[in-house]
Amino acid sequence: MFPLRDDQPIFSTPFVTYFLIALNLVIYFFEWQIGLQSRGQLNALLTQFGVVPRLEIGLLTGTPVFSPAAALLPIFTSMFLHGSLLHVLGNMWMLWIFGDNIEDYLGHFAYLIFYLLSGVAASLTHIMFNASSRMPSIGASGAIAGVMGAYFILYPKARVLIWFPPIFIFPIPAWLMLGYWGVSQFLSGAATAIAETSQTTGGIAFWAHVGGFVVGILLIKLFPQRRRYRYGTW
Repeated sequence: MFPLRDDQPIFSTPFVTYFLIALNLVIYFFEWQIGLQSRGQLNALLTQFGVVPRLEIGLLTGTPVFSPAAALLPIFTSMFLHGSLLHVLGNMWMLWIFGDNIEDYLGHFAYLIFYLLSGVAASLTHIMFNASSRMPSIGASGAIAGVMGAYFILYPKARVLIWFPPIFIFPIPAWLMLGYWGVSQFLSGAATAIAETSQTTGGIAFWAHVGGFVVGILLIKLFPQRRRYRYGTW
């Protein structure tokens, strides 16, 4: 199930969404260049700036490997790194579809804060459920999950055009599409926890998605809607 577009209109230009998409793509381009020169250097970069739960937990247990600043920085930098072209393009596509509406509702600066807080919450959730993992977690999907959670609350009746491979294309309500996605992430996270595979191997950070999605639902109720200008425009 892959979303193609939504029908929820916007009344302002989503400059921050455009900026985030461009920034993620540019950073991935530099990752790709580093990977072409040395796979070892790329792995070192991802380990340094990705979230490694075991290293983050060291701050709480009193056995930190890095300084507190160096250990906390990846919670922010990890949401701008991606492991493959498909990874970054998939994330940016979801941000393109759902991000403009949330930025339209919150305003540019508030939306940026909302996005970053969702990403931080996603990383913290991942750390909590994968405390022993030595694998770096990277990607914008946790922050974007927060955007999707906000969309789920604000625009449940919007229609999302869905592609079911190989040929089926039809619209469904946003609440159904996003609700299904949220439940599937929770069930997948529970399955990995039972199998205990996420502690030793890489893969999709399902709990980060769950954390971002839930926090997005909660935060959108706390963030005020941007004030409308006169004559019904932003």
